[in-house]
Amino acid sequence: MTVLVPAEWAPHKAMWLGFPSHEELWAEDLALAQAQVAALARALAGPGQERVRLMTGSPEGEAAARRLLGDVPGVEIFPGLFGDIWLRDTGPIFAKGPDGDEARGFRFNGWGGKYEMAGDDTVAAQIATASRAPLVRNTPILEGGSLDHDGAGTILTTQECLLNPNRNPGWTREIAASELASALGARKVLWLGEGLRNDHTDGHVDNLARFVAPGVVVCPVAWGRGDVNADPYNACARDLAAMTDADDRPLKVVRVPSPGWIESHEGGAAPASHMNFIIANGAVIMPTYDGDPRAAELAMEALASVFPGREIIGLPSDAILTGGGSFHCITQQEPA
Repeated sequence: MTVLVPAEWAPHKAMWLGFPSHEELWAEDLALAQAQVAALARALAGPGQERVRLMTGSPEGEAAARRLLGDVPGVEIFPGLFGDIWLRDTGPIFAKGPDGDEARGFRFNGWGGKYEMAGDDTVAAQIATASRAPLVRNTPILEGGSLDHDGAGTILTTQECLLNPNRNPGWTREIAASELASALGARKVLWLGEGLRNDHTDGHVDNLARFVAPGVVVCPVAWGRGDVNADPYNACARDLAAMTDADDRPLKVVRVPSPGWIESHEGGAAPASHMNFIIANGAVIMPTYDGDPRAAELAMEALASVFPGREIIGLPSDAILTGGGSFHCITQQEPA
C-alpha cells in the first residue's frame, strides 16, 4: 500500500476547525454558533490535547474569534478564506504517502451543486500550505464526510452519497472503489445504503456510522416514537453486522442512542446525529441537541465503552446544526 489514511483515533499533530464568519449565512444564529464553536475549540485544546488551528473566513470572523479565543492556550487563529465552515468536506484528507505526509485534495461542488460558495474550492490548498504537506490533487468530486476510515485500508461509505449522479455521473461501486484505492489506499469499501433524512449532503456516513477501533463500528438506534430515521438506522446495523473489514475480520457493531426528533429551523426533522463526534487526542467530543437529555447521556455512556482511554464530552451544537452539520463536519485532523 503506497497511501494510507490513519484512523481518526491515531495521534494528531493538529486539529483544523472552521469558525462561523459570515452573517449573511448564519443570520440570528451567528453569535450562538460562534459561541458553540468556541466551546468546542476550548475542549479540543484542553482535555482534547490538540493544537487547534482555527480557520476564519472573513475579517469579521477573525475579530470575533480573537475576542472569544485569542488568549486560549493551544488555539492558533488562522485568517483563511472559505465560503462556509465545513472543513471536513472542503479541506484535504491527510494521508501517509510513500514520501511522508500528504494532503489529498478533491474537487468540491457544494454537495451536488446545492451550496457553491466563493473560496470553498481553495480550502484544501490553504490548509496544505499551512501544514507544509504537499497537496496531491485528485480528479473525483468527493467530501471527507462521505467516508470513514479504519486506518488499515477499510473505508465505510453510503451508496446514497458516493454514487449520487450529482457528484460523479456514471460512478458504480467498482469505479468508486478503484478511485478510492488509488487516491486513499482503500483495500476494501463497505457500502451502506441511505443516510439521515433531510441531510443536504445526500447521506454522509459521518452522521450514520463510524469506526471507533479496529473491527468496531458504532451506529445509531432510534430514540423515541418520532425518530424518522428508525428504518435507515436498523438497515445500517443489519448491513454492518454482515460485513468484514479489509483483513476479513467480522465487524462488531455497537449501537448508540440517536437524539430522536430534533426540529429543524426550516420545519420537519433536522439531521441531528450523535455520530458526528470528533475523536481528539485525549477526548471524544459529542454534539448534543435540544432534545431528550437522557438520549445524550446514554449515547455518551455508549461511547465511553468503546473509548476507554479518552474523556467523553458532550457539548451543545444546536446553533451549528442550523448551518447543516456539527462537530465532525467542521473539523479535519492532521495526523502526527
